[in-house]
Amino acid sequence: MTDVTIVGDAPEIDEIKHVVQLYVDGFQGGIEKLEEAFHKDAWIFALDADGALATDLISDRFERWADSHRAVQSRFIAVTQAGEIASVLLGFDNSENLEDSWVDAVALIKVDGTWKITNKTAAHSTRAAWARP
Repeated sequence: MTDVTIVGDAPEIDEIKHVVQLYVDGFQGGIEKLEEAFHKDAWIFALDADGALATDLISDRFERWADSHRAVQSRFIAVTQAGEIASVLLGFDNSENLEDSWVDAVALIKVDGTWKITNKTAAHSTRAAWARP
């Protein structure tokens, strides 16, 4: 998607979006893409449709996510970069069932020249107000 809000200067937007896209693509059987996208100590905080909060080390979810083969598409809503940290507000849209979509706030850090996702805070789309698909 090219309609992305950029706050300030985001000179590495293509690299940042590439890493986040690896995460999305990992749901189509790409555990190696998930391993490339996320820092090994990354965490997830997620509110489901009922408002229940789940927290995990993201790597504990890699196998389940990769095996799900969910038909998801990325929708980059906003990208912010401040030097070697960045954030992405992402629509994580299930193209087979929009009712099973999410909105993620993804935090990234650049370490040794490589962008990695360090945290994913997600809300089921029914709890994402204006950002839902």
